[in-house]
Amino acid sequence: MTSPEPPTAPSHADRVYRSAGGIVGGGLLLVIVLWLGCDALFRGTGRTPWLALAGMLFAVPLLVAFTLRPAVFADADRLRVRNPFRLITLPWAAVSTVRAEFSCEALTEDGRKFQLWAVPVSLRQRKRANRRSDAGRPGVRPGAGAGTVDQPHLAQADRTVAELRDLAQRSAARPGAQGEPVVRWAYEVLAPSAAGLIVLIVLLLTTG
Repeated sequence: MTSPEPPTAPSHADRVYRSAGGIVGGGLLLVIVLWLGCDALFRGTGRTPWLALAGMLFAVPLLVAFTLRPAVFADADRLRVRNPFRLITLPWAAVSTVRAEFSCEALTEDGRKFQLWAVPVSLRQRKRANRRSDAGRPGVRPGAGAGTVDQPHLAQADRTVAELRDLAQRSAARPGAQGEPVVRWAYEVLAPSAAGLIVLIVLLLTTG
């Protein structure tokens, strides 16, 4: 359970939300890709090493972007959403709500919608949590706030969304929580992947 924020400005990332499954799966896939790529790079003949190098340059950034990179950072002033290709900074005053239906999303006051890649929604986990509540165990109390104590049987994504929604409601009036959403493209992911794709296409077109 996360303790309340102090009245002074906290560090930028008091709470961090990431997908454990994405990290584990991404790590395993990254090992496999690097193993196969390095094998072709050092043992291949002809253009095979160059194709392997270009393929890894194209695939590794994308693999990292979709599995290891996504994260959500929340403090008393703002929500930072690190998605595969974008970094979104949302001051709490600009957030109208955070919701979880088939995916977790942050909605802004001007009508924009941003998906939280790092907080996947598991319908199976949600159904299991609903069954526990229906069985007569302590369940959801209407208007129970963050839900970490009062809503013990919420699915993980719903619990995270409840925490973020409660934090948004409590922090929107803070002076440091004012401002407009800022979106920055992740060129550190896009540039190497695009370069690898271009080299790979050139090699394939000139093969033979």
